[in-house]
Amino acid sequence: MDYAKRCRRIANGYYNQGLEKAKIRDLTGAAECLKKSLHFNKYQTDARNLLGLIYYEMGETGESLVQWVISMNLQPDGNRAEVYLGEIQGRRGKLEAENQNIRKYNQALYQAQTGSDDLAILLLGRVVEFNPHFVKAHLVLALLHMGHKDYTKAGKSLQKVLQIDKNHPKALWYMSIVKANTGRAEVEKKKMDTAFSHRQMQDDDVILPPTYKETTGWLTIINIMAGLVLGAAVIWFLVMPALERQLNHQHNQELNSVLEQVNQKNMELDSVKELLAAAETERDSALSDLQNMQTDEEGVIRQYQRLVVILKAREAGDMNTVAATYAEMDGSLITDPDMAAVVAEVRSYMETEGYQVLANLGNEARDAGSHESALDYYQKSLAVKGDNPQVIYDMALIYQAREERDTANELFGQVIMNYSGSELAALAKEARGY
Repeated sequence: MDYAKRCRRIANGYYNQGLEKAKIRDLTGAAECLKKSLHFNKYQTDARNLLGLIYYEMGETGESLVQWVISMNLQPDGNRAEVYLGEIQGRRGKLEAENQNIRKYNQALYQAQTGSDDLAILLLGRVVEFNPHFVKAHLVLALLHMGHKDYTKAGKSLQKVLQIDKNHPKALWYMSIVKANTGRAEVEKKKMDTAFSHRQMQDDDVILPPTYKETTGWLTIINIMAGLVLGAAVIWFLVMPALERQLNHQHNQELNSVLEQVNQKNMELDSVKELLAAAETERDSALSDLQNMQTDEEGVIRQYQRLVVILKAREAGDMNTVAATYAEMDGSLITDPDMAAVVAEVRSYMETEGYQVLANLGNEARDAGSHESALDYYQKSLAVKGDNPQVIYDMALIYQAREERDTANELFGQVIMNYSGSELAALAKEARGY
């Protein structure tokens, strides 16, 4: 079996594992399997699409868009990712609302880091109200509640996370701390002990005596009197000392049990304090990590949106839209190695042909009397390819018409100095008056 075929088989195996885990809502485990599948075969679009769905289910809209855009580039035809992207783009204002929600989340992280926990909790409450599946927001909200000793509210947030992703490792760890501080851990332990224990006979259990033969007459009276005397003697000489010893022994056992429980509780309290200190440290670290991860997420999402628009416009042959959208895009924010080839291809087109499309759009705006739009298109064209004397000359003419002579003369000077001997240089000299 060759290397490529073996990698495909391994990738399919990890994909099947991820699919099974996703069915039982083990989303974290499923995501790990799918990432391994893509490690062995990056062209496994089914795994990539499923990974995007998992990110979307966990409230990570930006990450899901990244996976689906890559998937569309690898398999343009018959790809389920096109449906997912179309559904998101078809909802008017959906992506903008997501961006606003991410801004609130980032603002909440900043407030938490600067000590404004109450404001951070308020903002995170609004974030999860808009997107109840935003797992990261629920986790940060739970950490803030734990920091304020409000373990009941923290438990509610963690319960929502575990409903979305039942094996989320951080949520399970935080939940163990919450249970230890609310007594839920002890209650669950007792339930388990009761469920798997066998009942033993207790001291107060009643054993029915065998049937007795009823007697009558004076023998009954004698029997009663003898019984009373004998009973009193037994109680006085046998039962009372034994009962006293039993009570003393029982009292000693209960006292030892209470002391052991007190010691155990003290040990548990120390353990909980250590766990809480570790949780607070983890909270600070998590807040810092999440802040670093989310700072540029809004801008990254917007760049992938523009890349989707470019791909669809290129497929439809609308090169004006391709050029105009590329001029608004910051390709440096798209760092995914699978998309590097796509961005490079679009950049190559812009440097060979697209810059002239922008110049033509500027000419159309100029002829329509919209000088501001024309200058904007000219500047975007020069940003793609600065070596274009015609665009520089056209910009100078617009500034000259607007009587902004200093700017116009500077642009004319660039044409004269950098393209001397050309026809445009002669026209620029004539326009400047020498």
